[in-house]
Order: sequence, then C-alpha cells, then structure tokens
Amino acid sequence: MIILGIESSCDETAAAVVKDGRILLSNVIASQISTHTKYGGVVPEIASRKHIEAIVQVVRQALEEAHTDIEEIDAIGVTYGPGLVGPLLVGVSYAKAYAYGCGKRLIGVHHIEGHVSANYIDNKELEPPFMCLIVSGGHTHLVNVTDYGEYEILGRTMDDAAGEAYDKVARAIGLGYPGGPKIDAEAKKGDPEAIAFPRAHIDGDEYDFSFSGLKSAVLNYLNSCEMRGETVIREDVAASFQAAVVDVLVGNSMKAVDKYGAKKFAIAGGVASNTALRDAMGQACDKRGMSFYRPSPILCTDNGAMIASAAYYRALRNGYAGLALNAVPGLKLGETI
Repeated sequence: MIILGIESSCDETAAAVVKDGRILLSNVIASQISTHTKYGGVVPEIASRKHIEAIVQVVRQALEEAHTDIEEIDAIGVTYGPGLVGPLLVGVSYAKAYAYGCGKRLIGVHHIEGHVSANYIDNKELEPPFMCLIVSGGHTHLVNVTDYGEYEILGRTMDDAAGEAYDKVARAIGLGYPGGPKIDAEAKKGDPEAIAFPRAHIDGDEYDFSFSGLKSAVLNYLNSCEMRGETVIREDVAASFQAAVVDVLVGNSMKAVDKYGAKKFAIAGGVASNTALRDAMGQACDKRGMSFYRPSPILCTDNGAMIASAAYYRALRNGYAGLALNAVPGLKLGETI
C-alpha cells in the first residue's frame, strides 16, 4: 500500500510517499523558520499563508522524488489535529480536494500518532507494545503503545511543553528562535552543574511533567544577575537548563519503565533530536537492558513521512475518513474521527 502523507500543523509544509508504512520513497519539507525568526516564534496567520503558497509544489515534488504517479497512490493521509487551526485547514482542505479530484481514499491522522510512527520508518523491526516519550514544541506525552493506533497515556505536561520551554529560555538568553537546536549547541560549551535549576515533580502524578517553574527560575536567575551587575555566562545557563529538562524527562520515563516492565523504549518529536536527551535516554535504557529506538533527526521534525506511516496502520483498521473531515486543533490522542 502506497500512501501520500501531508503535514501542515504548524510551520512546516511537508509531504512524503511511504510504502507499507515503513519504506520511505520521498520526504519533502518546506520550512518557514527564516520567516518566523524575526518575530521570535510562529505567527499563525503568516504560517497559514505560507502553507498556501507551498503546498502544491511540495506535494508535486514528493510524488516526483518517489517516482510515483498519483494513480499509484492508494490513499492520502493528512494531519487534522492537534495544531494551529489555520495551518491545519490548509492541509486538510488540500488533501480533501486532492482525494476527491483523483478518486483516492482519505485518512485523517493525529499529529502525535504521526510522531510515534516515525520510529517505524527508521526502525523496521520495531513493533508494539513499547513505551514512547513524545517531546516537541507543543506536546510532552509519555505513552504506552499497546498496539498500532492504541495508546495508554501515562503522563503529560501540566503547563509548558518541553520544546516551548526551550524556545522561551533561548529567547531570554539572546539565542533567538528556534530555541531547541540553539540551546543544544550552546549547552555543549557550558557547565551543566554551574547553576542549580529546579527539577519539578508533581505529587500524585509521578509521570506528569511541568516546565513552567523551570522557565521562571531561569528568568529569575537572569534578572538577579542583571540587578547585581553580574555577567551571565550564556553557555552555562543553556547547559544547566538543558540538564534540568533532560533529568526530568529521563527520570519520569524510567520510573514508568520500571513499574510497567517495558522492554522497548522510543522517543519522538522535535526535542527527540536533542543530543543530550538521546544520549541520556540511551544510557538509561542500556542500564536496564532495554532496546532504545529514536528516529533520525529529520524524522523528529514535523514531516509527511510520519503521517503517511500512521495513515497506513489506520488504513489497516479501515480507518478512512469522509470528505466531512475537518481540522480539530485541540484533538486528544486516542480520539477518533
């Protein structure tokens, strides 16, 4: 089964062609980072307009690079939530029109489910059940993947997502947008033990996450340095902040692993490309004799390949959508169309 996947939930216009959920034939991404950098973050209205400008060419290029005609495509998968409503509508509207015009079946895909499914492309031996940590600019979820398309949510962020905290701290220390890769690079030059930033733990919800307090602690530290006339060593702030985030992500994940007896662990989402997180999680899994899976960095970003993979496994369950499919910006993981 060959599926065309379309992703437009935030600021990447992406399309890919994937065979049988695992074999990547093409993966095209049009990023808007340079456009939004000047604003310090994604501007939804601008993002929507950029998606409109890019989506036709991105889909066309994905088909060309896959050496595939639209006639050979069995179905079209598209992200319909969660995300920014304007960008989502561009992708959903285009996918519906394309499916209708070409007589193809349509599959609505949950964005987080797409991130989980990115692991199936790079790790062809991976099959459920396994535990997965999804960390991105908008989401931080710890889930048990009990089967394809079936998830038990163990923990989630109570406030800021990890990637959101990265962006806000990067802006505060003058690194700019996007914060994740810039803090990761800056942290390599700093001392992760230079500043004792807090690690938040939530009573009664040991697998949940909270990063708002950590973000505030960084801002308070920067303000106190300014008031005392002290020099801020930016690389130490970046390294100490990142160490606090990674400690909590790994610590909560391993608590769940130990309790549930998981044998396989995966990470997904934009922050899953963070080198410190990948190293620390890999070491924690090795210590427990667990298999550790992570997508290549390009598949950690928002992309069409992960959507096509998730759409394949939804199609196996006859999870097709009609032309009434609409964008659902607040879609919860596990909800159906």
